[in-house]
Amino acid sequence: MTLHLPAPDGTLRPYTPRAQPAARPAGGAPPASRTVYSAAHVVADPFADSTPDGPAAVDWDATLAFRRHLWSHGLGVAEAMDTAQRGMGLGWPQAAELIRRSAAEARATGGLIACGAGTDQLTGPAGLAEVRAAYEEQLELVESTGARAVLMASRALAACASGPEDYAGIYGRLLRQATEPVILHWLGPMFDPALTGYWGSTDLDAATDTFLDLIAAHADKVEGVKVSLLDARREVELRRRLPDGVRCYTGDDFHYPELIAGDERGFSHALLGIFDPLGPLAAEAVRVLDTGDTEGFRELLDPTVGLSRHLFQPPTRYYKTGVVFLAWLAGHQEHFAMVGGLQSARSLPHFARAYELADGIGLFPDPVLAEARMRQLLALYGVVR
Repeated sequence: MTLHLPAPDGTLRPYTPRAQPAARPAGGAPPASRTVYSAAHVVADPFADSTPDGPAAVDWDATLAFRRHLWSHGLGVAEAMDTAQRGMGLGWPQAAELIRRSAAEARATGGLIACGAGTDQLTGPAGLAEVRAAYEEQLELVESTGARAVLMASRALAACASGPEDYAGIYGRLLRQATEPVILHWLGPMFDPALTGYWGSTDLDAATDTFLDLIAAHADKVEGVKVSLLDARREVELRRRLPDGVRCYTGDDFHYPELIAGDERGFSHALLGIFDPLGPLAAEAVRVLDTGDTEGFRELLDPTVGLSRHLFQPPTRYYKTGVVFLAWLAGHQEHFAMVGGLQSARSLPHFARAYELADGIGLFPDPVLAEARMRQLLALYGVVR
């Protein structure tokens, strides 16, 4: 049956959804040639009497079930990072509980997991000592669960650092304390404007040099780096300068197929928010790449880039709304509600286009369910045709 989807100009256009799901494997082993993490979203508790500025109410059963879904397809889970709405609805107390629960689930299922450690328990102005102590608290918690730590970029550090030397001092101390090698995360200001000038400079060349100097000084404590700058050229140049043994994890949701495929001088592993909705398809594509079939890998993954670019369009930080919307359409949760009320962060025409793009690439395991839920949303917004 035809749906009438709203366009940005306010008109309705007809769209005929697919009737049958695309063929996808029910599960699979972890990819062999690349380490692939999906940054996973949290499922809100829709029955909680909560407010956007109050503590997040999480549906723990549905949240953990989604992680089991990702592990069943051979993906790793990047937990409690920006896709989980850290700093955008999910506070540190809830993030800490998420880390504990997900790490326990990973141990029980044998799933790969890495967890974000940051400074978001700081809610007001802070100095370098407070930033260091906040990082240490979160790093200790992550390591106590047995998960690999991801040192996330810190709004508090960006606000109080006076230059590159402050970043080198804070991160150097943390790396010396870490019991296991960590992943360093460089999140660009398109994902969080408060991180403008990270590593002590708005000049990206200077910031890159500071970042690489830090890694070189502590290479034994850096398992990898996640680069989320949406600049493929810069990521390739950076990964070619990494010390031997330090991995580059792409966080580029615009250029991931080419960066994962790589070139004659190397490739990127993956730690991506777009691999939340793309999980089974992405895992299938990387297993094709394991066989040396780069063309087959690109044939599977290239058609997904249009959807990713749509979800991550400016303001990029609201991509989480599209990710959760697709999880609802795909049947991974029974509602379209988000912690902090973030389901309101995108427009109906944005949702309509996301649905159309996802349906077009065969993303939904049950297209009939996805169509029915899209009709529910349209009706809620007053589209009755």
